[in-house]
Amino acid sequence: MSSANFSNRQNRLRQNRPILEARAKIIGAIRHYFEAQDFLEVETPIRIKAPAPELNIDTEPSGDHFLIASPELQMKQLVAAGYGKIFQITKCFRRGERGDRHLPEFTMLEWYETGGTMATLMDRCQGIIAAGAKAVAKWPLFSFGDLPVSLDGSWHCMEVQDAFETFAGWRPGANPNPFKFDMDLVDRVEPALPTDKPLFLCGYPASMASLARLDPASDARALRLELYAGGLELANGFEELTDPVAQRQRFEAEEAERREAGKPPYPLDEAFLSALSSGMPPCAGMAMGLDRLIMLFTDSKKISDVAPLS
Repeated sequence: MSSANFSNRQNRLRQNRPILEARAKIIGAIRHYFEAQDFLEVETPIRIKAPAPELNIDTEPSGDHFLIASPELQMKQLVAAGYGKIFQITKCFRRGERGDRHLPEFTMLEWYETGGTMATLMDRCQGIIAAGAKAVAKWPLFSFGDLPVSLDGSWHCMEVQDAFETFAGWRPGANPNPFKFDMDLVDRVEPALPTDKPLFLCGYPASMASLARLDPASDARALRLELYAGGLELANGFEELTDPVAQRQRFEAEEAERREAGKPPYPLDEAFLSALSSGMPPCAGMAMGLDRLIMLFTDSKKISDVAPLS
């Protein structure tokens, strides 16, 4: 590194100190929130033998293991062993993700709660966001860029089918073309979502259930939701699939799609599937990108501003 580049980097780090101080306050407040709700903080391995096979997520190899894209499969093994309320704040890694809102190494908050539902997940999100906002004097009103955001009162909630019909002109149904769905979600739906309050986008198509269970009232709808605030996608969660046979079938189908797309194969996580077979209780879990949440509360345009050494 040249002396000029080193000097510029040091200056940037000094300028980012207020953001890093806010980051510490927000993460500390979130920890306090979970502790006050009787959640146990856990740590699971960062290097694993078998990541969840997902077509659009590529993990980073680490010797004969992989760096986690999410601690989901490991945390759910703890749930199956009787840990009813757990959370974790950890580094995660995804290959090829870098941009104004993406980093190949980022900080994830993930939690699971036995007996949890979609409603429980939404309540937890409101508690977490409130805790972080109050820690940095952003409650109940703040701005992200030129967007005013209110956290007080009821938040927006839209069904995926309704959002697509309203903003993209079609209803995806149970099994939409994944390329068309993703393109319209990013280009037409997300930019049109209300931003005056946070918004939950609920009920994804069954084919996009991932590790979520299907709605007993409609097997075309997965019990999955995503949280948006200030135009940022912050979190993804669902009521968990606990059927080991159905989960294996989904993994095998996803792995087949990865191979067809020419992506490197992943082994199945037999320890996780065995945990499901042991009798995993009904539960719900959610993953929240903390770097994006910190972007929101520090009014940062780029995710690298809140993780300046990335």
